[in-house]
Amino acid sequence: MRGFPVRKLLLVLGISATAYAAVMLAWGGSNAIHSFSVLLSWAGVQAALLCLASYVLRGLRWRLWMAHYGRSFGLVEGLRLYCAGYAFTPTPGNVGEAVRGLMLARQPLGAAQSLAIFGAERLADLLCLLLLCLPAAAWVMGHARVQEMELDSPDLLWCLTWAAVGFGVLALVLAVRFGGRLLRRLPWLREAWHCLALRPWLWLGLTLAAWTAQGLAFWLLCRAVETPVLLATAIGFYAVAMVAGALSALPAGLGGMEAVLVGLLVAQGASGASALTITLLTRLVTLWLAVLIGVACLIYSVALKKDIRFS
Repeated sequence: MRGFPVRKLLLVLGISATAYAAVMLAWGGSNAIHSFSVLLSWAGVQAALLCLASYVLRGLRWRLWMAHYGRSFGLVEGLRLYCAGYAFTPTPGNVGEAVRGLMLARQPLGAAQSLAIFGAERLADLLCLLLLCLPAAAWVMGHARVQEMELDSPDLLWCLTWAAVGFGVLALVLAVRFGGRLLRRLPWLREAWHCLALRPWLWLGLTLAAWTAQGLAFWLLCRAVETPVLLATAIGFYAVAMVAGALSALPAGLGGMEAVLVGLLVAQGASGASALTITLLTRLVTLWLAVLIGVACLIYSVALKKDIRFS
């Protein structure tokens, strides 16, 4: 992995985490402190367990594609190596996660192969998140009148939801129109397509289940803060916010995802304080828990197992 900027990625991680904590404390005030107490409740524990299940499901998907390149791992080893990549999630576009295959001390992947798996992961995630946006779109269509929705203004919710769905349609059209040309010019994208062609129903099921689990965790946190949202709608809201965060191209969607999720909750009828608390809780269990686990797995893999190396 000569020359790969792992230390710079770790520096970006530290800066992102510090900046995020500072902004959330300044913005949320007592809500940020209250968020930690909610995490200790049964709902908080359930939400964390659901997120852990999500990481496992995506780790199984990664093992499937690694095996495609002749790198087979046991269940525990594969999940540990996969989770180590979460240490680099707070990087622009999550691109730091592409180092998973490059960091392997034994039989590391080539750059094109590692990017191919990263590209396949992002395309699979985007497809499934767009599918999960549909309940939010259906909710908007079924409650178009302000009186029925009991909202002061449904415009924000409508625009955000349909923007995500519209992006998906546009992406599909562009893929059909220019997909062949891109596959010829970008070898790693062609390899990513080969990964997606491998047992598509398996990776689709794993990906849908993984993101549904995180949407369910979001719903549980809404209930814990006494902000009632229908389960399907909550999953749709979470998916819309994740797509919006991805479109921002900020590290792990920091800022963009939070703003959209708060806006959706407020548009649905939550108070500003409740929406902020739920958003903080959601990011703690869906993002920062993964980063914490990733750092622990990375340190363990480098210091003790020595099956991951730095440049």
